[in-house]
Formats: sequence, structure tokens, C-alpha cells
Amino acid sequence: MKKRPRLDNVSSKMRDDLGDPDVTYSIGDLADEFDITTRTIRFYEARKLISPNRRGTQRFYTRRDRARLILILRAKNLGFSLEDIAAYLDLYDADPTQLAQTRMMLEKIEAAIADLQKKRSDLDRTLRDLKDIRSKGVEHLQQILAALAEPTS
Repeated sequence: MKKRPRLDNVSSKMRDDLGDPDVTYSIGDLADEFDITTRTIRFYEARKLISPNRRGTQRFYTRRDRARLILILRAKNLGFSLEDIAAYLDLYDADPTQLAQTRMMLEKIEAAIADLQKKRSDLDRTLRDLKDIRSKGVEHLQQILAALAEPTS
């Protein structure tokens, strides 16, 4: 089973750092905090979802990068595509009122809810069918066993 990133596990050091606007995090800090790989973080960077500062080959992630990473991971856990996430983050940067972002989020959430309700309905129907087939199979097996158990004259 795939491990899900921890989104509520903030170390006491990181909690203390949240009040400092100049704090930066290494890629390892974020990977450890969210229980993801550094490769995952580099992937999001390559997709331009986060953009750390660099000094040579070292990456330094800001509080903003960390917040964006939290949004990315939550959205991925909810089943949103990277394209949807990128559009959401772009709107976040472009619209200080967050009106367009909120509307987009609500539209995507409504679509996700409708999709999950349809899947639930399909699963319920499939479960009913399987239980019906199982019941008929058990009944048939009992009839066969009863017939084999009858003495032959």
C-alpha cells in the first residue's frame, strides 16, 4: 500500500520557525516533515509548482514553498491532477482576493464529489450482484452436496 504524506506532523523546531518570515528549509527537512522523498519534491519543482532559491547546487525552500507543498500534497491525496493543482496555484498568485481560486476549487470539489458518488453507486451495485451470485452459488453447492449424500438404491 502506498504511504500517504503526513500533513499534520510539524516538528517543534518547524513550528517555532513558522513565525519567522526569513526561515528556510532544506529539501531533506521538507521530505522528512511530510514523509515523502526528495525526488518527489524535485518532481514538483520540475513541474514549476514550487521554486526554491538556490545557492550553487543547494536548494532553500521558503515558508511559501512549504505552504505550496502542503497544498500540493493535500490536493494529490484528494485525487486532483497536477494540471488542476498548477492552475489553482497560478490563480492563488494572480488574484489577491482569491475569488477565482475559490470558485475553481469549489467547481473541482463538486466534480470530485459527483464522481465519487457515482463510483459509490457503481460499487454498491457490484456488491449486490456479487452477493446475489454468491448466494446462488452456495445454494447450488448445497444442492449438489445433498444429492451426493443421498443413498443410492
